[in-house]
Amino acid sequence: MSSAAPDPTAPATRIGAVTYLNTVPLVRGLQAQLPMAELSFNYPSRLADELAEGRLDVALAPCIEVARHPEWSIVSTACIGCRGPVLSVKVLFRRPPAEVRTLALDEGSRTSAVLAQILLADRFGTRPRLQPLPLASSPLDSTADAVLVIGDRAIRPVQGDFREAWDLGEEWVRETGLPFVFAVWAARPGIDASELEPAFDAARDLGLRELETIATEQAAAMDLPRPLVLQYLRDNLNFYLDDSARRGLDLYFRRAGELGLISDHFNLRFHDCHVER
Repeated sequence: MSSAAPDPTAPATRIGAVTYLNTVPLVRGLQAQLPMAELSFNYPSRLADELAEGRLDVALAPCIEVARHPEWSIVSTACIGCRGPVLSVKVLFRRPPAEVRTLALDEGSRTSAVLAQILLADRFGTRPRLQPLPLASSPLDSTADAVLVIGDRAIRPVQGDFREAWDLGEEWVRETGLPFVFAVWAARPGIDASELEPAFDAARDLGLRELETIATEQAAAMDLPRPLVLQYLRDNLNFYLDDSARRGLDLYFRRAGELGLISDHFNLRFHDCHVER
């Protein structure tokens, strides 16, 4: 961090973070690192929209949206990802996966919505018709053959007439042998990101040191078993955008481009961000 005192007359940096359990370790000490910033929380899809519309300066943005907005810069090695089962991103199937013709997509999702389509196309050559699953709706409200759910509600036990569930982190790693990255800290053009990388990295490192405390607090708040919450934060999630995670991200973008879900001509933009190797 810079030793210079923050300018109290400068506009506050507007930072948006995800309103899910998986983000708590990334923002545990963020306000202390960036005391002049305005921190708000929302669903991943809405954060992407707010960043694109200029209502946020920086957001924990869905990775697929970084590809759709090449003017954005990745400003930290802190991320939300996985190296195996992720627990909080699932596709629930009413029919055998090879027979899925309709897929309902959690409206909070952007990255996982594309990941589900990639996996179905790769395994079975299918392109299901897409339907929205509103944020306020239960998967049981959808009549689709398969339903994508993400975030805290995906952690809870599956109910209803679903015959099978895919953990998309597990399925991706099984297919590719590479980690997956769901979200990264991204800034819109014109933002001074010089203090952001060390702040985001330091906040992550503090959060990881305090996982035991976070698990106790969040288990009580969410009415979930503490061992499950701790396992999720410590074992299921990966918070480092290292070289292997970057390779997984590159492959994901390539497959999304081949399916026409993003442009296949773009370059990720890093703002002096050291990707760990």
